[in-house]
Amino acid sequence: MRSQAYFLLRRLLGAAGTLLTLATVVFFLLKLVPGDEARVAAGPGATPEQVEAMRHQLGLDEPLVLQWLSFLGRLLHGDLGTSSSTHGPVGQAVLDVLPGTAELVVTSILLSIVIGVPLAALSALRDRGAGDSARRVLVIIAAGLPVFWLALMVQFVFGAKLGILPISGRLSAWFSVPPVTGFTVLDSLLAGNPAAAWDAVQHLFLPALVLAVPQIGMTYRVARAELLRVLTREHVQMARANGVPRRRLISKHVVPQAMNPVIILLGMEFGYLFGGAVLVESVFGRDGLGAFLTNAVAQKDTVSVEGGVLVIGLIVVLTSLLVDLIQLVRDPRVRTAEMGA
Repeated sequence: MRSQAYFLLRRLLGAAGTLLTLATVVFFLLKLVPGDEARVAAGPGATPEQVEAMRHQLGLDEPLVLQWLSFLGRLLHGDLGTSSSTHGPVGQAVLDVLPGTAELVVTSILLSIVIGVPLAALSALRDRGAGDSARRVLVIIAAGLPVFWLALMVQFVFGAKLGILPISGRLSAWFSVPPVTGFTVLDSLLAGNPAAAWDAVQHLFLPALVLAVPQIGMTYRVARAELLRVLTREHVQMARANGVPRRRLISKHVVPQAMNPVIILLGMEFGYLFGGAVLVESVFGRDGLGAFLTNAVAQKDTVSVEGGVLVIGLIVVLTSLLVDLIQLVRDPRVRTAEMGA
């Protein structure tokens, strides 16, 4: 029990140190960005006296170290500051747009599992065939495709040329769904509007697929390598020799044993996908962290940029911590090594 508590304490201290480093780096980097925060907050028509008053109100006339300590103090209380463009709390603004990005990221993770794992299973069972080689080449290409370029190509093909799927927004203008969870598809179902839910799915599919394509390639490679390793284990070979049907062998024994590295990969990528979603949301015109950060940068609202980046960093750190705990529970080898350490 003491070893488990020590392991958890080490992970929590590591996560706290990472967040402190991230907050410090973001704070000082944004101080180097050209522009006057006080003038932005005071407005374009503000007089020099009003700008100086705003500078004093925001604490920008204090030494940089004191500004940094004040910034960290606010973060400890969950205060991300006040937007210099909207004059509203940044934390609430981020919470308002976060579900839209989370919906996109979760859907892309599901697509990478639904597409990547079956392809990996098919490839592992037919190792070194012509089809396997073709699939491996395709997924390597997919994993290296730039997300921004792929988003534009998908919009051009499915929107401009074929016109079969919407390429902008989260919901058509003629639907009105009251926000409950922030997930448009789920909110539509909760409102008893299946037509709106289907429309939201159509709006979600293309951006989620674009975000998922590189993840499909990585999921395929990791799952295929682990499946091949599991297939060589003695108990699997024995089951095959005893005539266990291949479909049952794969679905009941091989795939569950090979999923641990895939879960770790997708768990680690979950946080980083929020960063990739910024580009995808900008291209597809979806409300979320992407639009929030884009507007904040355009308006030179450094406080909002700080808040958005820190929330993404927090998601990455917490996801990494969760993956460590899942790995500890699922894998006895990791548990033995960590507890022994």
